[in-house]
Amino acid sequence: MAESVKVAVRVRPFNSREIARKATLIIGMSGQQTTIKDPEQPKAEPKKFAFDYSYWSHDGFKEDANGYLQPTAAKYCDQHKVFQDLGIGVLDNAWKGYNCSLFAYGQTGSGKSYSMVGYGANKGIVPVSCEELFKRINEKRKSAAEGEEYQCTFSMMEIYNEQVRDLLNPKGAKAGGLKVRQHPSKGFYVDQMTVSPVDSYADIDAKITEGTKNRTVAATNMNATSSRAHTIVTVNFTQKNKESGQSMTKTSSINLVDLAGSERADSTGATGDRLKEGSMINQSLSTLGNVIKALADLSMGKSKTQVPYRDSVLTKLLKNALGGNSKTVMIAALSPADINFDETLSTLRFADRAKAIKTKAVVNESPTDKLIRELREENLKLMEMLKSGGVMAAPDAGASAAAGGYTEEEVAEMKREMEEAMKKNSEDLDQMKKTWEEQMKKEMEENKGKAEIGKKEQEKKKTTPYLWNLNEDPSLTNMITHIIENGKTRVGTPAADPAANIILKGLSIQKEHAIIINKNGTVTIKPCSGAQLMINGQAVKGETLLHHNDRVLFGSSQFYIFHHPKELAKLAKKKGKIEAMTFEDAQQEIAQNSGMLAAAGGGKAGQKKEDLLLQEDLVTILPMLNEANAMSEELDKKVKFECALISPQARGLREGRTEVKVKMVNMETGNEWMWDRIKFINRKYLMQEMYQNYVQGGEWDVPRDQDPFWEPVDTDLLIGSVHVYLQSIGYLIEVEENLTITDFKGNEQGHMVVEIRPCNKQWADLDDEFVDDPIELVGKDLYFKLKIQNILGLPAKFGSSYCKFRFYLDEKESSTKIVAGTINPNFDYEKNYGFNPVTEQLINYLANNPLVIEVWGKQKEEGDKRGKGAGNTKQLMSREKTMVMGTKQGGKQTDDLDEAKYKMNVELNTLRKRAERAELKVKRVWDIVDAAKKNKQDVIKVSQVDQALRTPARWKAAAMVIKNVNMTRQVKMGKETSAACVIQ
Repeated sequence: MAESVKVAVRVRPFNSREIARKATLIIGMSGQQTTIKDPEQPKAEPKKFAFDYSYWSHDGFKEDANGYLQPTAAKYCDQHKVFQDLGIGVLDNAWKGYNCSLFAYGQTGSGKSYSMVGYGANKGIVPVSCEELFKRINEKRKSAAEGEEYQCTFSMMEIYNEQVRDLLNPKGAKAGGLKVRQHPSKGFYVDQMTVSPVDSYADIDAKITEGTKNRTVAATNMNATSSRAHTIVTVNFTQKNKESGQSMTKTSSINLVDLAGSERADSTGATGDRLKEGSMINQSLSTLGNVIKALADLSMGKSKTQVPYRDSVLTKLLKNALGGNSKTVMIAALSPADINFDETLSTLRFADRAKAIKTKAVVNESPTDKLIRELREENLKLMEMLKSGGVMAAPDAGASAAAGGYTEEEVAEMKREMEEAMKKNSEDLDQMKKTWEEQMKKEMEENKGKAEIGKKEQEKKKTTPYLWNLNEDPSLTNMITHIIENGKTRVGTPAADPAANIILKGLSIQKEHAIIINKNGTVTIKPCSGAQLMINGQAVKGETLLHHNDRVLFGSSQFYIFHHPKELAKLAKKKGKIEAMTFEDAQQEIAQNSGMLAAAGGGKAGQKKEDLLLQEDLVTILPMLNEANAMSEELDKKVKFECALISPQARGLREGRTEVKVKMVNMETGNEWMWDRIKFINRKYLMQEMYQNYVQGGEWDVPRDQDPFWEPVDTDLLIGSVHVYLQSIGYLIEVEENLTITDFKGNEQGHMVVEIRPCNKQWADLDDEFVDDPIELVGKDLYFKLKIQNILGLPAKFGSSYCKFRFYLDEKESSTKIVAGTINPNFDYEKNYGFNPVTEQLINYLANNPLVIEVWGKQKEEGDKRGKGAGNTKQLMSREKTMVMGTKQGGKQTDDLDEAKYKMNVELNTLRKRAERAELKVKRVWDIVDAAKKNKQDVIKVSQVDQALRTPARWKAAAMVIKNVNMTRQVKMGKETSAACVIQ
């Protein structure tokens, strides 16, 4: 009978990062219902979802003496509650002989691992389920009848970049990973996967630790991103007993799946990138989403829907769990913070679709002898098919291809699959024939040596200094340790001569990288020539003393914490508990020392939320920049990456968030490209794919159009921009500016001549007319011409250029023509604007918003010939003499200061022109007075004054004085005092 997938969602507390960023709560839960509020629309109704379980673990708890988080409010769901609802069901179904699957899905850092694995006293579903399983097994064994057996095997794999790694046998890894095969009756499986017998939870715990350590080493050596990998733990549980004199076997496969972080770079706006869909890192999750959607459609009666299981390695291996013979549970982990709204909403929608999936689990029980007989019979059939030439029973492959319409390659593939199936059957037969005691004895012998080594290492760590690894994934932190013995400890690659004591691989690790010296407990470290070494976020060149809790970065990605037992004991006496540094803290420290956080307002009291979010973006992007530069150097791509802070003013906004962008520079030509943050992250994953293939000795170089380090030279590039302040137009005064074009750093890129001239309805200039207050224009007509004349002095690397802008309420951007072949383009661009009537909104826009005119161009293939010349990437970078971690910026404060100065100059210029025009009008009135005196005229006509003033309404008081003079004839024009009275 079909059964729906059980779906649970769980929301965690705010983490320290979210608290520091002043995050607000957007998740609500009541019973089975979960709601989410859009922080951008606070008045809108929250979106509602209903699941089998909605677990509130955000607040309402306290930590007891053992470290367990126990409820203080009825709403809080602890680890025990989650296990009771989900774990016991998995366990009970396994005992009945059903296949079981438990998924954890959600954004990186959303709490998936806490629910699945837990930490300390707060054990998750996996360890508690395994403990309970062996408790039941041990109870059964006490009263077991003859022939009754209970056996468990364990395997652990990782899927990264569509490659399968056996985490219990990393030395057997091949380029391209292990192969996924398909058995005729059992479905997809991983060929040559290590399956270890286990007889207690301690055995499973040891295997998980071993697998996690191997995962850490692999990720570090290949610069892989652990949060982009899926981990699958499989516990196969077999029960054997006798019923009516017949030996029966009941099997259950328990799959525990920790999916990769659900955030995908291409899901958040990497639009326009030619390589947007190229990354295989994202393929598994994308396909999983498609599979779940297709399964949901099938459950709603859309019978023609095709389920794309074969489109990724992950979905092949999870076919049974998703739509086959399995009882399946999904836990979706949620972040409670507004800053993660998009990904949290995406997780809720994913979980909502998963509710519709139905599986048909059956008890896997058969007579043992029958199983053996069936395996043998299947092997005989496969053998006969191979002898007869394939599935068509043709005399040879060529005939088979002709008869059945299959190509020779397809026939060869069928034969290979049949041979693999025979091999798998033979292995299963051998396994079934072996006694459980034989399997365990062999496993114990293999593990004995590992246990002894581990025990000795633990004893040494109590008294001897050592380094332990720091990883972005907390579950991979402190998995690798290196003991620092008395004397010299050499750090380097396997190729080091003399041999290195601590062997590291990965980005920017030199053959001989560093020497650590331990003199009776005093430990110093010295980098070898040219090696990158950072301690506590600062680059070091000479011998440096190490202290407990120091952060040591070897190369670009090998992060370690120095642990000194004796120093720790002294510090503990003075300060009490010593908090260990987290990966986020270490990255923040590096960013702080790079100068970038200071540029972004870091360290100031009372920071705005926008500044805190900017700092978070920087802390995330800077290590990625460092990695990208290191990969470029090792792969000799001759490009470097810099961090760019683009203020809202540079984007034509009065306020808003400063954006983090990344500039890629070709060091040979000087050409450069500006990428948004999401595009860079997407490209960084592609760079990692290339680098991993390079490390593994596979085919890594690709055609230029598939290379993540390459960008077409004819890509439009923003050269710079100018801000044209428009206050003058509100006074009907023309704008005539020769403006400096500046890039995002404030560097000069040329000069632009811009004019804006007020006009009448016939588009003729208004000459010297103006208003005292722009509000006088409301309800009247306003016409003006915008002219972009030319630009002088653009950088020589640009072969063509053009300008574009968006004025006021324009729906589309306006652009000049493209001018090629000169650094002094003449655009001769003119556009007319008419407003009838003028509104207060327009007046406010003219008073407060600058018109941002952007200058764009296409670069020449050869650049500006100011590149650094010949040499490999490492040599070019060393000549560059700039900070790899990013380029220091002046920040928003500098932008604001420059804008304020420019705006003040515009206001002063407007006042000056108004004064000049007022003086001109006064002069005209005096000219009338002088003419009247000369002609002995004692009456001045109103029409004469109107003509002189051009716009009498703006000189109403003066005109009235003159009219009174005309009517009363009391003023003689020969008197200076009377003339002065006229113009007051």
